[in-house]
Amino acid sequence: MREPVTHLDLANPAFDVTSPAVHEAREQDWYAETPYGWAVLRYEQGQAILKDRRFQQGNARWPAQNGVHDGPFPQWWAETLLSLEGPDHLRLRRLLGPAFRSRAIEAMRPHFQDLATELVDAFAPRGRVELVGEFAEPYSARVLCLLLGLPDDHWAQVAHWADDLGKSFGVNLRRDLPRIEAALAGLTAYVEEVVAERRARPRDDLVTTLLAAHEHDDRLSARELSNGLVFLAFAGMETTRNQIGLAVQTFLRHPAQWALLAERPELGAAAVEEVMRVNPTVTWVTREAVEDVELDGLHVPRGGIVQVLSHAAGTDPRAMGEDASFDITVTDRPPHSGFGGGVHHCLGHFVARTDMSVALPLLARRMPDIVADGPGEWLPVSGNTGPVRFPLRFSAERSLPDHPGVTP
Repeated sequence: MREPVTHLDLANPAFDVTSPAVHEAREQDWYAETPYGWAVLRYEQGQAILKDRRFQQGNARWPAQNGVHDGPFPQWWAETLLSLEGPDHLRLRRLLGPAFRSRAIEAMRPHFQDLATELVDAFAPRGRVELVGEFAEPYSARVLCLLLGLPDDHWAQVAHWADDLGKSFGVNLRRDLPRIEAALAGLTAYVEEVVAERRARPRDDLVTTLLAAHEHDDRLSARELSNGLVFLAFAGMETTRNQIGLAVQTFLRHPAQWALLAERPELGAAAVEEVMRVNPTVTWVTREAVEDVELDGLHVPRGGIVQVLSHAAGTDPRAMGEDASFDITVTDRPPHSGFGGGVHHCLGHFVARTDMSVALPLLARRMPDIVADGPGEWLPVSGNTGPVRFPLRFSAERSLPDHPGVTP
């Protein structure tokens, strides 16, 4: 007979999904109860659910789960790639997909390298940095502007909208709704101006490519184009910014790994995977049952919600081995769920993997002995998490210029 199932209060902003309480619950059973349904705590069952076609994304119900039932935000949320299912989801992924292929993104690596170097050069001589405001946010926002063909000097306004719209992933959604809806209105109006400009003066960029898909064969409606660009703008910036901060937080706990990354920049890609395994910004991945499902003793009725807890699954010793500690030299770990899974695997994962694999080795080389300069300010460790402010200090005299031409 099963022991009583643990209850994890994911809706509580003070709850930490990486805490010992979650690890203890994982040892008791592979799932726990939450205010949103069930939390999946072990790797094997989490991967099975992400690949199981009896489950769909489930994010469409997130606004209603937070008491938001009408208005512009839930309407837009229901129409994003994150919430769509079936033929519409597949059609939009196929239309957007070519712009995010690995070859196209890899060709942008030198631009990412130049951008990261420019930002680090501005603060390295001081020996201090507020990582979010001086690096993670401008870097991720300017990468996004580069990808979408937006003016580089617009990055701060785009980042401001993206930051506020990113609060829609948080457990304080209802409290933050006025800021979310203001950001949605501002970013939508901006995107529509960009689309109108590209219609008049096409360029070799993503917006023009998507506009051609809309105008030439009408497979992409005007509303789908606008919604898709708004979603790409905020999702691409917010998650990368958060993940860079979480990466540095992780390396602060493992200084020998930071030193190794500085010496061996080719480990940048492995560092990204390890960070997302143990300290992901997307702390859970949602799925909704489209029929009654029986799975390892758990009955999930049709419409039931499960949340695969990314950190719990990614550090599960049953899958990762008894020594599942952070190690960027280990390259044979099972895939993490930081980019989701199944048909809803993150479309922009090549962008995030590439720009972070450039940024992290550079930061390690230029800030070799970093320490936290105060507690900073952090989002709840539930929902999408990361730093709001992350002050650091390091020995300026030990900050080494990046090797010319080095591409990790």
